[in-house]
Amino acid sequence: MEECIINTPLGFTKITGDLDGINSVTVLNTEEKTTDIIPEILEDCVMQLNEYFEGSRKQFSLKLNPQGTDFQKKVWKQLEKIPYGKTLSYLEISKLLGDSKAIRAVANANGKNPLWIIIPCHRVIGSDGRLTGYAGGLHRKQWLLNHESPFKQLSFFLRSLIVQNFIIFSFNIKLM
Repeated sequence: MEECIINTPLGFTKITGDLDGINSVTVLNTEEKTTDIIPEILEDCVMQLNEYFEGSRKQFSLKLNPQGTDFQKKVWKQLEKIPYGKTLSYLEISKLLGDSKAIRAVANANGKNPLWIIIPCHRVIGSDGRLTGYAGGLHRKQWLLNHESPFKQLSFFLRSLIVQNFIIFSFNIKLM
């Protein structure tokens, strides 16, 4: 098993993998020494993560080998289908998997995702649109969603103004 540590905009990140694929990508909550020489087997993963953070990559094309239960792997495969810049709720994922009552199990599998960013568990939100638990911390989840948002260049004030004007506009249409 090869490993390396890189620095990303969201903190130091540990990547592990072997010939069978990338096993884990984990954001660390401590400062670590970055790896001087990236193992060849991990070079493509490091390059694609860097491209993602630079904004030039929206999909990953890596050989993955996450370790988990069959159910977890089924959930993770579903997460991989969530497009860049989009979100789904735990309920929506449960329904896509064929069991609308499996919300807690889906949330649990989502939280055990070993491939941070690559399997985009950050794109899963509560049914009410709120950010919910995230192993990397909600501040990182918010950063990732903002990074992927087509509106990221707009300031918070401008986004709020647009939303308020849309609501007022919609309200006025209904009154007419």
